Amino acid sequence: MQVDVEVVKIDKKPSQQVVIGMGNFSIKMVDDVYRACLDSVQGIKVGVAFNEAVPKLTRYACNDESLGQRAAENLMRIGAGHAFLIIFENAYPINVLNEIKKLPGVCSILAATANNVEVLVGKTQLGKSIIGVVDGKSAENIENEAQRTERRELVKKLGYTLG
Repeated sequence: MQVDVEVVKIDKKPSQQVVIGMGNFSIKMVDDVYRACLDSVQGIKVGVAFNEAVPKLTRYACNDESLGQRAAENLMRIGAGHAFLIIFENAYPINVLNEIKKLPGVCSILAATANNVEVLVGKTQLGKSIIGVVDGKSAENIENEAQRTERRELVKKLGYTLG
C-alpha cells in the first residue's frame, strides 16, 4: 500500500486563532464545537468546520460568515474524514480548549495556535488522514535567565500566576 503525503497550509489572517482536531459523531459534532466556543467566551467571532466521512461533506457553523467559509475551505483542502477546524477572533485557544476537550465527540486536539500552521496530510486508497501539524517555527536556542524572568513577568502581567 502506498501513502502520498502533502502539506496543506492553513489560510488565515495573522490575528486569527485556529484549533485543529479529530472527532466523531459527525452529524452533531460541528454544532457541539460551535456551541462550546460560544459558551466559552463572550464576543468571540468563530467559524467551525467538520468533515463527515459519510456523506463526504464539509459541514460548518459560524457567527461570522467569513470565518465559517474560511474554516470550511481550509478543511476541504485537508480532506481528512472526522477532522475539525475552528478559526476564531476575540479569544485565545486557552479560552476555548477546556470546553472543546470536554465534548464526548472530540477524540484529539492537534493544534491550538495563532502561528502559521501547515497540516501534513496522508492519502491512501481509502481516503485522507491528518498525519501531523507543523505549528510555527522551530526553536533555535534555550532560554537564558533574563528571558525566563521576562517570560514570567509577562505571565503575571497577563493575570496568570506561577506555582
